[in-house]
Amino acid sequence: MRAILVVNPQATSTTAGGRDVLAHALASQVKLDVVETDYRGHAMAVARSAARDGIDLVVAHGGDGTVNEVVNGLLADAVKPGASPRAGGSATRTPESGSDPTHIGRTPALGVVPGGSANVFARALGISADPVEATHQLLNALENDRSRRVGLGLADGLWFTFNSGLGWDADVVGRVAKRRGKQTTAGLYLRAAVRSYFRPPLGRPALTIRVPGEEPAEALTAFVSNTDPWSYLGERPIHLNPGCSFETGLGLFALNGLGLPTVFKHVRRALATKSNQKGKRLVRHDDLPMIRIDAAEPVNFQVDGDLVGQRTRVEFVSVPDALTVIV
Repeated sequence: MRAILVVNPQATSTTAGGRDVLAHALASQVKLDVVETDYRGHAMAVARSAARDGIDLVVAHGGDGTVNEVVNGLLADAVKPGASPRAGGSATRTPESGSDPTHIGRTPALGVVPGGSANVFARALGISADPVEATHQLLNALENDRSRRVGLGLADGLWFTFNSGLGWDADVVGRVAKRRGKQTTAGLYLRAAVRSYFRPPLGRPALTIRVPGEEPAEALTAFVSNTDPWSYLGERPIHLNPGCSFETGLGLFALNGLGLPTVFKHVRRALATKSNQKGKRLVRHDDLPMIRIDAAEPVNFQVDGDLVGQRTRVEFVSVPDALTVIV
């Protein structure tokens, strides 16, 4: 088996020693090349080349941003027009039909050894947050030929593994990105959330949400999940759509009001329980094949916890069985 280990040396818990231990362990089972990233987009370029070269496995050692780049690289050339995974052959995609024109060709398998602060994708797969233990899990899975297929989300041409969103959460992500160094803390996110709430950088443009079979709904911020938990605040999971998983469609959690009582109620429930949230200000759906969100003015847009710019329209599509992960 030919494999590439992609290491982000700037990730929170990656070290040179840990990289060497991981590389040595992997090299005992596969023919391995090691690449350290040194610029944004480097991991994606490496993974794309690996897919083109017929590499069998790409292991991402870093945070969720590194994993996201690797996933986008692995699938960059794999999406081909054709039969819909969900809708059985329609090449027309609209919120009303819920069809999806993507078909995934062969791609290398993905391995993950967490090295970030949240590691949401890895945790959702049952991978230990400890890099040494995660390495043992990966080696055991390779030895026993153990893997699983996972569904992913596609948003405006960008793949996401666990969440994406428009509005408040993307404002927070953007604010954190400007202030953090290598270490990211729950306190930093809390402060960014409070500041973004009271001083939204782009205001609060109205969002119009369209999902199959429903009338358009209005909102001020929207969260789209590909699994549960949606994210973590330190060690505490944030549950927005508890029924969401890698085997289901996308989850939508949107608020059409951001008054303090509404925000406190839903934040408290998201941190305290996995039960389905309800409320008159809440627009919530599970297992959606697609979602389209239009904004009256440009709003911030984030994918897997990274700000990727501003948008006035984003289409989110669920793509089942998109990727093989070694677990």
